[in-house]
Amino acid sequence: MARQKPAFLFCLLMITCFLVPTSHALSTTSANGSSCSNFAFPNNQVFASCTDLPYLDSFLHWTHNPSSSTLHIAYRHSHVSSSTWVAWGINPTSEGMIGTQAIVANPKPDGTMAVFTTSVSSYGTQLQEGNLSFPISDLSASFLDNQIVIYAVIELPENTTSVSHVWQDGPVSRSTLGMHQVSGNHLQSMGTLNLSSAQDSASHSGSSKNQLKITHGVLNTVSWGIMMPLGFMAARYLKAVGPKADPLWFYLHITLQLPGYLLGMAGGATGLYLGVKFSGVHHPCHMGIGITLFCLGLLQISALFLRPAKDHKYRNLWNLFHHLTGYTVLLLSFANIWVGFYILKPTKAWIIVYGIISGTMIVSTIVLEVWKKLTRDGTINGANEASTTEENIV
Repeated sequence: MARQKPAFLFCLLMITCFLVPTSHALSTTSANGSSCSNFAFPNNQVFASCTDLPYLDSFLHWTHNPSSSTLHIAYRHSHVSSSTWVAWGINPTSEGMIGTQAIVANPKPDGTMAVFTTSVSSYGTQLQEGNLSFPISDLSASFLDNQIVIYAVIELPENTTSVSHVWQDGPVSRSTLGMHQVSGNHLQSMGTLNLSSAQDSASHSGSSKNQLKITHGVLNTVSWGIMMPLGFMAARYLKAVGPKADPLWFYLHITLQLPGYLLGMAGGATGLYLGVKFSGVHHPCHMGIGITLFCLGLLQISALFLRPAKDHKYRNLWNLFHHLTGYTVLLLSFANIWVGFYILKPTKAWIIVYGIISGTMIVSTIVLEVWKKLTRDGTINGANEASTTEENIV
């Protein structure tokens, strides 16, 4: 019992160390999710309304003045590099890209910003500078902290209550603006801005979509990325303590693995729902790994009910299957979580915290593997026995 208690406390400490930072990351992510309303402009500008646009990490701040028929806007596009162009525009004739009167901005090699207007007349547009079909003034742009902001004052026709708007981004190579992607979110980045009610028709579905993405990421990170690896560690290294850790290791293993798999199922369900409800959400690699994990996890759970007795002739074969499947699940879990981070593009705090968690688990695994090998080879026990003998002689 003396050896069992420290092992149990060690596992509790490991779980606490991993789950507390995770809770902090979740709160940080939630706080940053309202970055539209909380954003402070460097020039202390204040806008009457703000919308978290549902695609391409974009936000629109605006103030509509009906008496002068002007629209003051600040379009923010985050998570971009210095080799990226961004654009926002109004389509006065229809919805979609063709006919859009756009403002384009990109950082120049000398550190200044290029900002100009262009009229999109075809899908093969080269974004050539030109006049718009409506007056525009106070045009400027900035690039700071991987975020481009476009400022402008637009003169609208009288009694305008809503406008169709489009936003986009694309690559810049040697001062040449390249074609934007023609799939996924790049085909969904449009909406209707209701100036009278200060709402964007795309904002509600976008908010719902973002919440589902966050839920999907949180559930799968906690389940496949934390609980499953901890369950593996409990089984592999508590067993090395010896008979006194039996059946503690088994109960901890099941306590972590089974709820972890159920959370993973919930996370997978939100992912499938995202793919069905939002046509722009389609990530075959991420989904394929997720389905593979679901199937392997189901095999692992089912194998518990088919586990032969310790002295059964098929027990070694069952152990081999269980261990190989478990190792595969661990590797695929870590890989798919980082693929998910690439897709979701969460705040840096979330990535850093999970990087610390996964790094700690990897380092702990290496240390415990060395300890297990030394214990198995008798190095540690031999040293302890020698020390005890020496103390008795003294």
